[in-house]
Amino acid sequence: MFQIRILSLVLTCFSLSLLTSCTSSPPPHSSVQEGLKLGTVLPKSGNIISGLDLSKAAALAVEEVNACGGVNGKPVTLIQEDSQGEAVQGAIAITKLAEEDRVAGVVGARFSGVSNIVIDVAVRNRVMLISPSSTSPMFTNRAGRGDFRGFWARTVPSDIHQAKALASVARQRGIKTLATIAVSNNYGIGFERQLVNIFDKLGGRVLDDQNPIRYAAQGQNFDQETTAILAKNAQAIVGIFSTEEGKLILQSSNGQNFGKKAQLLLTDAVYSQKFIKQVGKNEEGDWILAGALGTVPGSKLEESDITAKWQEKLGTADVSTYFPHTWDATVLLMLAAQASQTNTGTGIKGQIRQVSNAPGVEVRDPCQALKLLREGKEINYQGVSGAVDMDEYGDVISPYRVWQVKEDGTLAVIDQVEPLQPELDIR
Repeated sequence: MFQIRILSLVLTCFSLSLLTSCTSSPPPHSSVQEGLKLGTVLPKSGNIISGLDLSKAAALAVEEVNACGGVNGKPVTLIQEDSQGEAVQGAIAITKLAEEDRVAGVVGARFSGVSNIVIDVAVRNRVMLISPSSTSPMFTNRAGRGDFRGFWARTVPSDIHQAKALASVARQRGIKTLATIAVSNNYGIGFERQLVNIFDKLGGRVLDDQNPIRYAAQGQNFDQETTAILAKNAQAIVGIFSTEEGKLILQSSNGQNFGKKAQLLLTDAVYSQKFIKQVGKNEEGDWILAGALGTVPGSKLEESDITAKWQEKLGTADVSTYFPHTWDATVLLMLAAQASQTNTGTGIKGQIRQVSNAPGVEVRDPCQALKLLREGKEINYQGVSGAVDMDEYGDVISPYRVWQVKEDGTLAVIDQVEPLQPELDIR
């Protein structure tokens, strides 16, 4: 019955993009006496899962904090909802968390299209939302207009920065012409437009950028698109893919020697060993993605013991793209609640930049950070995904790592790009 009621709420708001026009009284949120309540709106099922389930990273962070005393003297409660990677289900999930469970903060959503709906419900209910993986530049624009009232942040950089990084990777390798194939949604088109603009400024040229090749999400046959992009004869092809259709496109293109005719460049959305295996091998037994290059937001995994903790708890050391960012998003919500000495979304909002930015003691371990806060000291949390310094729009900037698929089908990080510099020199 609850889902029916929430679905009705969504439909009566005319469209999902207009959820903020609905009115409801924000519910009372957790007090210190009740203990901090957090939620997640992340996909736990559906065809869009790649790599590891991000919700497990949030659970691991809460478990770690509860083992060292919790927040404001009480254990943290985590309520996980399955968005299934869909906007309607995400709206149902956030409304339940905000209005029934009365959480103070939420980690999510996974995709920008879902976050764009979820954030409106969160703001209306004064719930702090931190996304570990929504990269669309539209959130910076909306934050600049004041839409979020400070109840939004993300631990992953905007696609503006990844477009700069990927364009730089191409130019530093002598590539002068690109062709793009992008999923026809906010993520794909937004990334494509940024890349075209930046590559041009770096002295390159995106072929036929006035008539770009885009494909429909949830399509089944992409022979026409792969034939068209190969006909452009570009030195490199940039695939801005969702995982399921990206797999089919790359499998389809293999029959046309896709990877042998041009350098394949990919984004963080398909950075996983699982995706490489899904794309598979050609008839000769070679990995289809061998030689592909890509970018992924930098992380500080080698400086932390999080990989070992993951392996110990879940039996695998295969850390997926946004696992570190999900961990950091969850930790930041807890640190901000402790710093505010309240378990409310408003309290978290007021302290999120204080615990993530200078000045303060630089600290990566969440338990040590909580100890310092209890002692009344300022902290500057250093995440496993990067520094997580947040600006007034809730944005972070971090380096990007350059990855490559080796001949044996394994992933290797081979370089780094620093998006803070206009020239984006590779270190």
